[in-house]
Amino acid sequence: MFGWHLDRELVSSGMVKTVNIAGAGIGGLTAAIALARRGISVAVYEQTAALSEVGAGLQLSPNAMQILRNLGLEDPLREFAFEPESAVIKDGTTSRTYVSVPVKDASETKFGAPYFHVHRADLHRVLCAESAHLGVSFQLGTRLENFSNSGFIGVPVADVSIAADGVRSAYAEAICPNQPARFTGQVAWRGTVPAGRLSEGLIPPDATVWTGVGKHLVTYYVRGGAMVNFVVAEERDNWIDSDWNKAGDIDLLRSSFKDWHPTIVTLLEAAQEANIWALYDKPVLDRWSAGSVVLLGDACHPTLPFIAQGAAMAIEDAYVLAACLDGVNDVPRALKRYEMLRKPRTSMLQAKARKNADMFHYRGPLDGLLSKAKLQTARCLPSRLVMKQFDGIYAYDAPAIMG
Repeated sequence: MFGWHLDRELVSSGMVKTVNIAGAGIGGLTAAIALARRGISVAVYEQTAALSEVGAGLQLSPNAMQILRNLGLEDPLREFAFEPESAVIKDGTTSRTYVSVPVKDASETKFGAPYFHVHRADLHRVLCAESAHLGVSFQLGTRLENFSNSGFIGVPVADVSIAADGVRSAYAEAICPNQPARFTGQVAWRGTVPAGRLSEGLIPPDATVWTGVGKHLVTYYVRGGAMVNFVVAEERDNWIDSDWNKAGDIDLLRSSFKDWHPTIVTLLEAAQEANIWALYDKPVLDRWSAGSVVLLGDACHPTLPFIAQGAAMAIEDAYVLAACLDGVNDVPRALKRYEMLRKPRTSMLQAKARKNADMFHYRGPLDGLLSKAKLQTARCLPSRLVMKQFDGIYAYDAPAIMG
């Protein structure tokens, strides 16, 4: 059990020169790079014994790519990435298309950055390599079990301590003890299938959401098109483990989709395994920091996978936090500024993701007829009007905003 000790007083003087980070995931490593590039000494503490990342694919929309480009990581990522042709919403049983908007060329033209699909392990490997190149220190197999508002206890003291330890963050529970993570009644499955195992053209080169009753499935390519990634979100109350390293029963997953369109049935038949984990959510936290300890990413604002912005929000947090800490001598004030800049945006996207669950899962009055009606309406609109709802998400340019 983690311990929390409240210091009587926190004295902050001098510019931020050292930062400790708990967690070597996407958010923690992006923060390490952004800070190290500003001349700050960074130590990353990770409880696992090796720097590796499991999981499957993730989507890096233009708002995330603006940051990764600024950090010099676009070219290394491009080697592994896949750029989708369009963003599509289909009915999971009939394959009828409700929405289809161009992405590949339109993303760079409209938002100034590409839209990448990458395997999580490939992104993690690029982030690890860049962190090491910049001199970031890694302490593996280290579980930080005690901390105070002046930092993590048992490791060298730093000017700032960042908790990037995920949705079940012990630091978040200590800072906001009355706002714990809560199970949503939904689970997620992730898996990949080598493209060579599928007939050519079975899965289109798009980011496709397949909608259905009580669940939805997303398909897209990663690793330059060599792999098909699938993600399932399913309403289910008998699995509450948030560890996404756990293998699920692939036969149970196939059975759940046996009445869906043959494309989905064929895809899942070709899958050999899929991981499963429970989806947790949090309310808007009262605060993100205490003294010199601050939360980042899912630790403070987990975003459900109905808007494909979880990784992007952690990446944005990392960049904005690094900018807020650059050259400051009042750490608590800098951390409050970070929270002020980030909380409205992350809260808005959390709410959008929750709302999308109703549409993608055909929930609500009359067995989801309202959700289907909304999708049918979107089908009749020009793609530019459909895409307009994403402007506030994808047009966010943290490097330009932070200067």
